[in-house]
Amino acid sequence: MIDTFKHKGMRKRLVEEVRSKGIVNEQVLAAIGKIPRHLFLDSSFEAFAYRDVPFPIGSGQTISQPYTVAFQSQLLDIKKGDKVLEVGTGSGYQAIVLVELGAKVFSIERQRKLYDKTSKLIADLGYFAKLFYGDGYKGLPTYAPFDKIIVTAGAPEVPKDLLKQLKIGGVLVIPVGGDEGQIMYSIKRISETDFEQTKHGDFAFVPMLKNRARD
Repeated sequence: MIDTFKHKGMRKRLVEEVRSKGIVNEQVLAAIGKIPRHLFLDSSFEAFAYRDVPFPIGSGQTISQPYTVAFQSQLLDIKKGDKVLEVGTGSGYQAIVLVELGAKVFSIERQRKLYDKTSKLIADLGYFAKLFYGDGYKGLPTYAPFDKIIVTAGAPEVPKDLLKQLKIGGVLVIPVGGDEGQIMYSIKRISETDFEQTKHGDFAFVPMLKNRARD
């Protein structure tokens, strides 16, 4: 778990690149600047860690582009102590950004190999998040309601179970669309039955697969 001055310098440049693309939340930028992203990639791909691009992490998944992580985190507007559900743990990088922002993170991963690998990594890094292996479409009703929910894969539609698990006043951030790309939405729960949604531009995520977890 080596984090050198070189790595820190690369993160500083990454922060300035992400800032130049429109991220203004200083807490989000500070989290990007603090977390050693290279530890979330295989060591042979370390050179890619601080480029503002997504990168494959196995099991058909990717670690999201740092700008995308920052963008979704900024939309969530995390307050210290917020209870956050993340659908799609992946490498664990987004989850740790949320922890750094002060959130209590509950995260679901459907790929068993990623779940096992990421659970160990997060513990080794000294962070705490509750990780679950299962179907993200179903959310975590046992732990609901949540202040915020973030989906880190492209969903063909907004899962109704996730909307049900959102507190009144809470926000769901989710990319919605098909294989050709998605539109980022933030959806605020106004009442038991009313929701207010806002579009935030085009993005590209790996698809969110439905109905089952995978080994």
